[in-house]
Amino acid sequence: PWPVAVVAMLVIGLLVGIWQGFWIAYVNVPPFIATLAGMLAFRGLSNVVMGGFAYDISDENFLNIFGGKENCYVPDFFANIGPEIKGEKGVILNKFCLAVGIAFVIALVIYTILHRIHLKKNGYKLQPIVSVIIKTTCISAALLWLFYKLASHKGILTPLIWIGLVLAIFAYITTKTTFGRNLYAVGGNEKAARLSGVNTRMVKFKAYVMMGLLAGFAGVLNIARFVGAKPSYGKQYEMDAIAACFIGGASAYGGTGTVGGVIIGALLVGVINKGMDIMGTSANYKLVVKGLVLLLAVFFDVIMKMRKKGGAEE
Repeated sequence: PWPVAVVAMLVIGLLVGIWQGFWIAYVNVPPFIATLAGMLAFRGLSNVVMGGFAYDISDENFLNIFGGKENCYVPDFFANIGPEIKGEKGVILNKFCLAVGIAFVIALVIYTILHRIHLKKNGYKLQPIVSVIIKTTCISAALLWLFYKLASHKGILTPLIWIGLVLAIFAYITTKTTFGRNLYAVGGNEKAARLSGVNTRMVKFKAYVMMGLLAGFAGVLNIARFVGAKPSYGKQYEMDAIAACFIGGASAYGGTGTVGGVIIGALLVGVINKGMDIMGTSANYKLVVKGLVLLLAVFFDVIMKMRKKGGAEE
C-alpha cells in the first residue's frame, strides 16, 4: 500500500541524513566531500536496487494526493456559492483559489503592520515606510497574479499545498526557535557559537537529519510528478537547489539567508529552466547557463562580503 511506501521513503531519507550528519558533525569530514561521496554512493545504490529500470506508479490515491494526475487539484468549494466569475477569454475562475489568494494578501498586510509595531515597541531600527509599502505591494501583486493564473486553470495543485506546508514549518523553525537561531550562529561563526555554549555538533547533525527527511519527501513528490520511479530521476536537481539558495540570498560563507529568499531563488531558477525549454535549448547549453548563473550568484555574494568587511574596517 502507498502509505507504507511513503513512510519507507521518509525513513530512508532520515537514515541518509543521519549518515551524512554523523560524518560531518562528529568525524569532521568536510561537508563538501561527505555530501559528494554520499551523492555518488546513494545514486549508485539506487541503480543497484532498481536494476537500472523504470517503474510505473498506478495508485490513483497516491497520485491525486501528491500531484501526478489530472485530479490533483483542490476542489472549488465555493463553486455553488454566488454567480460565476469569468476571466480572460471567458474562462470560469476557481472561486476558492481566488479566495485563498486574497486571504494570503490580507494576512501578509496584517503581519507586516503588526511586525512593524512590534519592532517599534521594542526599540529596533525600522525600515523606511516607503520601502516597506513598495515591498508589500510587489509581493501582494505577485501573489494575486499567481492565484489568478491558478484559478484560470483548475485551481490549487496539491503539491503546492505540501510545499507550502513544508516552507511554513521551516520558516517558523529558522526564525522562531532556539534551534533556528543556533543554526544561523553556527553558520556565521562556528567557533564563536561553540564558545557561547551552543552544542555545534548537535546543531549540524540535526540540520543534516532534517535535510535527509526533506530529501525523502522531495522524492515522494518527484515520483508522483513523473508517475513513476527511475534511478536517473532527480539528476542535476542538486545544482538547481544550490543555485536557488545563492540566488535567494544565502551566503557561501554561512550565517545568512531566509526561507522566503530561497523561494524567490527557486522561482527564478524555474523561470530560467522553463525559458530555456521554450527556446528549445539543448541539455548541454542548459548546464552551461546554470553553471554561469551559479558562479555569478556566488560572485555577487563574495563582492557584498568584501564591501561589508571593508566598511567595518573603516
